[in-house]
Amino acid sequence: MFPLPQKESRAPATCLGSATTQDVVSSYQDGLGRESPGKPDQKLPGLYGVGDPVSKFSSDSSCLSSRGRVIKWFWDSAEEGYRTYHMDEYDEVKNPDGIINLGTSENKLCFDLLSRRLSQSDMLRVEPSLLQYPDWRGHPFLREEVAKFLSYYCKSPAPLKPENVVVLNGCASLFSALATVLCEAGEAFLIPTPYYGAITQHVYLYGNVRLAYVYLDSEVTGLDSCPFQLTVEKLELALQGATSEGAKVKGLILINPQNPLGNVYSPEELQGFLGFAERHKLHVIVDEVYMLSVFEESLGYHSVLGLERLPDPQRTHVMWATSKDFGMSGLRFGTLYTENQEVATAVASLCRYHGLSGLLQSQMAQLLRDRDWINQVYLPENHSRLKAAHTYVSEELQALGVPFLRGGAGFFLWVDLRKFLRQGTFEEELLLWRRLLESKVLLSFGKAFECKEPGWFRLIFSDKTHRLRLGMQRLRQVLESKSQETEDVPPPTTPRTPVSSADEVAFACGRRLLPPKSSLGAARGPVMMCRTETL
Repeated sequence: MFPLPQKESRAPATCLGSATTQDVVSSYQDGLGRESPGKPDQKLPGLYGVGDPVSKFSSDSSCLSSRGRVIKWFWDSAEEGYRTYHMDEYDEVKNPDGIINLGTSENKLCFDLLSRRLSQSDMLRVEPSLLQYPDWRGHPFLREEVAKFLSYYCKSPAPLKPENVVVLNGCASLFSALATVLCEAGEAFLIPTPYYGAITQHVYLYGNVRLAYVYLDSEVTGLDSCPFQLTVEKLELALQGATSEGAKVKGLILINPQNPLGNVYSPEELQGFLGFAERHKLHVIVDEVYMLSVFEESLGYHSVLGLERLPDPQRTHVMWATSKDFGMSGLRFGTLYTENQEVATAVASLCRYHGLSGLLQSQMAQLLRDRDWINQVYLPENHSRLKAAHTYVSEELQALGVPFLRGGAGFFLWVDLRKFLRQGTFEEELLLWRRLLESKVLLSFGKAFECKEPGWFRLIFSDKTHRLRLGMQRLRQVLESKSQETEDVPPPTTPRTPVSSADEVAFACGRRLLPPKSSLGAARGPVMMCRTETL
């Protein structure tokens, strides 16, 4: 399941259950790397790509299996910034010169509210059943509360059913489990880019499933387009292209609200994407982990579970967790809702390895049923704090003359630092990222999200004011230095939108455009700070 790159490939097994071990080991390269008879003469330029997570794999470890070497390689290659941060973490007293983490998507704004709620007496219940093996789908009392919670907050047209709920220790486990039970080794999911890059590992490490990219870009081509806009046409072209490259696509992954863009899909867009999947008999995994972190009311968030009709309920699988919306990324609670009982049972079987303790299940049930605290205390204050932090960082970036997409959901801004690259390459992007890390501020670079345009970064704003202020000071210092270095360097030849003015761009986006107050040189290109508010 975790193959090493090989010079020669062999034909893939037709059925995973009947394949030999060696067939499975070599299938990753066969399933997606070979040419298909119907492959066109020329690839559709820039519209799609088929990922190869181990294309740069190398290992000299002799004590690990091939699977073990690939797993270790992922850790070594993909966690550099996170590991560096934990070795030199900022602390106001103990390590004031440590790294400020504006790269990891966590909500650090509401610990006071959460600690008080989680310390109340109803959270401390211990009963014999909580110390024994549970139903692997989750205790019935928890699945009932999850169904009620999702029915209420997703505004489902009919009450959701507890038997369609499975609980696991977070969305990473859910992605891994769903990829394993829905796909054969070597098959693929379509996913629009940029996307939360860890999904690459989630679907590959157990299931040997790859991602087929639907490349989106910042170009605004007319009055009905927006930066990084997903359309059904782009899905169709990417599916056609990935199939022509030999990929067998089994599903589509949607993130709503979107990470890292911070926007949301309208009901019409969701119906279009789900209709596309139904036509091609594709599963759809919808990650709604930020659904209660929409702090701009004008966005009008809509859950897939709130649609009047799902085109293909048996192939639609929705996940949610407390990691983001409740700032509990360390507690590891996630849930799957699917009407497909075969999928639910298969995922539940994997809960033997990804389940929750009985005590945590009891706590989560108590939390989810406390509608008064959620609606009257937590959500209003959380949204207020997110909005204030978002406003502060937005104004700082505007003062720096840095363009960005200003969404109203999640914990992040998608920031355009292309003008600070000497050349428009991913090598230059990585050099800028390292320069920031050396200056003790961690951001996430665009290549980690498979963004096709070098120079975009994700910046997290859901942190305390003193850390945000120091992080933005360090960012400013680096960008001022880079601005001097790139002053005489010609701008990169990245395609730009043909519209002629900021007002036209704003109208094209259907959003308000707030021009940055440039203190570090003019922004290259008119894609500016778009607020995702419908005019």
